[in-house]
Amino acid sequence: MSRVRIVGGEWKRRFVTFSDAPGVRPTPDAVRETLFNWLGQDLTGLACLDLFAGSGVLGFEAASRGASLVTLVERDVRAFASLESNAIVLEGKAPKGRLELIRADALKFVSRASRRYDLLFLDPPYRQGWIERIEPCLPGVLASDARIYAEAEHPIERIGVWETVRGGQSGQVFYHLLEANSA
Repeated sequence: MSRVRIVGGEWKRRFVTFSDAPGVRPTPDAVRETLFNWLGQDLTGLACLDLFAGSGVLGFEAASRGASLVTLVERDVRAFASLESNAIVLEGKAPKGRLELIRADALKFVSRASRRYDLLFLDPPYRQGWIERIEPCLPGVLASDARIYAEAEHPIERIGVWETVRGGQSGQVFYHLLEANSA
């Protein structure tokens, strides 16, 4: 088991534990701090979707910062078991119902989802074409003014109508904040 700490909000300095499942790469502390500086520290009222949850640290950070709902989707059985354990520990200190855990394939989930989200965390396994496969489904699952945080092994200019407005690089990982093009 590995662990990573939550860097802000009501669960600040608490640790999230996770199994070392293939492809699980928790977003580093410094990158998460940058992301939440871009987003603003308070996510009160937002519905967030952590589509390839892995360790769940992005989703748990969003809930820690006040998101009203965070849906964490993960298909790996070991990673999902870790998400469940962390949710029980964290929600013991928070209003129930903010965290929704779903064990499913990401593409199947977004193609059938009926809820719209304000913020999408998109950090899929690399070199498998997930972003391109997910892209056509995003208008059906994201609000028109939703933002996307994406990590990839290469720079991203756009995902559908969402364009990169901020970005950076940490090691070999490129991270991006995308907003819908209003044109």
